[in-house]
Parts: sequence; structure tokens; C-alpha cells
Amino acid sequence: MYSFQNPSQDVIFSYIKGAKTIAVVGLSNREETAAYRVSKLMQEAGYTIIPVNPKLAGSEVLGEKVYACLQDIPIHVDIVDVFRRSEFLPDVAKDFIQTDADVFWAQLGLENEEAEQILRTAGCQKIVMNRCLKIEYLEMLDGGN
Repeated sequence: MYSFQNPSQDVIFSYIKGAKTIAVVGLSNREETAAYRVSKLMQEAGYTIIPVNPKLAGSEVLGEKVYACLQDIPIHVDIVDVFRRSEFLPDVAKDFIQTDADVFWAQLGLENEEAEQILRTAGCQKIVMNRCLKIEYLEMLDGGN
């Protein structure tokens, strides 16, 4: 059974503290989804949210232009937050390594060994899986307790 080893809590907090821009893969305009709720909270906290969803490319979610894929985003991305099922993580990892994004983050319940191998082979060391960005952000605000 594959089990991903996340970086330490301090390292995870450093990723969040150092970030300004978060691309959210799988973000749609459906307000009931976890992706929407997490993105809205992070946007309200001052982060720039960039929606990535090929079905909605060119439209807007949370007032931001939606891109079809990570490679289409014209600015630097600090964290790529992935809300796609685990079996799609290798595809997102392949897109990720074609960008200059810093942190690959797979949401709570998501991890994939092949995706990790793709990222590590390409030299990406900043990988977080099976963690919720919103929960980690709120814990960081709470002093990491």
C-alpha cells in the first residue's frame, strides 16, 4: 500500500507563507464544491487564485479568468492545488513540470505514487499530498497547534 510522506509541518507552513499565487486545478463555479470553498477562503485571505478547468476556459470563477491548463497561465504560480481524483494526478504532474510553479499540492484524500515519481524525476521536491490547503492555512494562523 502506497503512502506518501509529506514534508514536516513547518515546511508545509513555509510553503503557504511564501505563496502569493495559487492555481487551483479542477476549480469550477459550483459553490458547493470543496475546491470552490477552499479557493474562496484563500482568495479572501489575500492569495491570488487562478482557476484551471478546460471545460470553463475563458470564463470567470471567483472573478478570475479560467485557464484550460497550467501551461496557459501567464504568471508565476507558487502553489498548484489539485482537486482531481487520484488517478488524474500523474497527468497534472506532467503539466506541472512544464511550468515554473513551486509547490505541487494534492488535496485531502488524494495521493498517487506515479505522480510523485514524475515530479521527483523532474527535480521537484516541494510536494504535498492528502492535505487540505485551507485546513493547513487555518492551522498556521492558529500558531500551528
